[in-house]
Amino acid sequence: MPAEPSSPPPSPGSRPPPVFLITHEFHPHHGGIATFTEEIARAGAELGHDLEVWAPADPAATEEKLWPFRLRRLPLKGTHDLGCVLRLMVELVVHRRRLRYATVYLPEPGPIRAMMWLQFIPGFRPRRLVLTFHGSEIIQFHNSPLLRRLARRLIRHAGRISVLTGYTHRLLCERFPEAAAKTFLTPGALRSSFSSAPFGPVREPGERVIILTVGRLHPRKGQLFIIEALQALPPADRARVEYWLVGGNSKENYDERLRAAAAASGLAVQFRGNVPDDELVHLYHRADIFAMTSIDHRHSVEGFGLVYLEAAAHGLPVVAHAVGGVPEAVVDGITGLLVPPGDRPALTAAFARLIADPALRARLGRAGRDWARQNSWVRSAALLFNDVEWNITG
Repeated sequence: MPAEPSSPPPSPGSRPPPVFLITHEFHPHHGGIATFTEEIARAGAELGHDLEVWAPADPAATEEKLWPFRLRRLPLKGTHDLGCVLRLMVELVVHRRRLRYATVYLPEPGPIRAMMWLQFIPGFRPRRLVLTFHGSEIIQFHNSPLLRRLARRLIRHAGRISVLTGYTHRLLCERFPEAAAKTFLTPGALRSSFSSAPFGPVREPGERVIILTVGRLHPRKGQLFIIEALQALPPADRARVEYWLVGGNSKENYDERLRAAAAASGLAVQFRGNVPDDELVHLYHRADIFAMTSIDHRHSVEGFGLVYLEAAAHGLPVVAHAVGGVPEAVVDGITGLLVPPGDRPALTAAFARLIADPALRARLGRAGRDWARQNSWVRSAALLFNDVEWNITG
């Protein structure tokens, strides 16, 4: 491949340098980080930045969506394994002349891992580097002596670092104190394609109350705790409940455990798999309660949870565990009910309270609609990319 011309360093008063957003998680991949990446890119383009996204190829795609920024699909799968990181490293080295004087934004752990190693190559490191940490990768990097050293060096070079919650900020600064002076809060917001539905009809006594979970079928998401808590309801309440699970990509045979628990519970449970956004809107509209009881699982934590905001924006009261950054997405007693992780009686009691009290469901749902709209992607993108007091260190 012929060498590409390098871009000159920006001069005072010139246009901001181009932004290269490099990610393993992007459309059509589902998940909070993929949504965050897509929306930050849209917002950066809206602010007028010359922005290009590098993302894994989509082998199933027949045509690409229209984006307000340039999109370059990379010849890699987008996993975090060593092979994928090495292929991304090759792409970064080949195109290093384009990146040298640009703003390079790494919004998730896959490309951060690649840059950890490339930072030692003379003349490669981009002059402007922006990182975002979500939670779990902070613990994983810190627990490895080698990755801890590499992460500290990369953090020292970064001009800006962002996190989505105060919880993640504390987690990062406790383990990597060198990040404290350059870390900003860039909270998530509703998707730009978000379509709000009107409040669903209030259930009459005796009608089934639909509880909805949207998330990967993964032990960290805690769907099994919901089934167990619902099974412990009094018989009359249990007969009124219908539980819908939206999501796929099961890990550790978790879907088999969920299906076995559902079959043994006697509850009305529906596994709906992954659904497109337009169908998901209708499911939100038909549901009465949103529940996702995430937990800390091994080295994985819930840093925020954009899905809580989306459920609240649809007017659904939320039931969740008070863990990680969840209390910054769900306000206990205002937009939902939070319970301590592992306290099944408290979780059952929270469901029983909402099932029996449609007025409470409506009040929490109304508050959630306002709460979900408080954040702005454009404001977060401005903190990441706008040209104010860049701190560049060696």
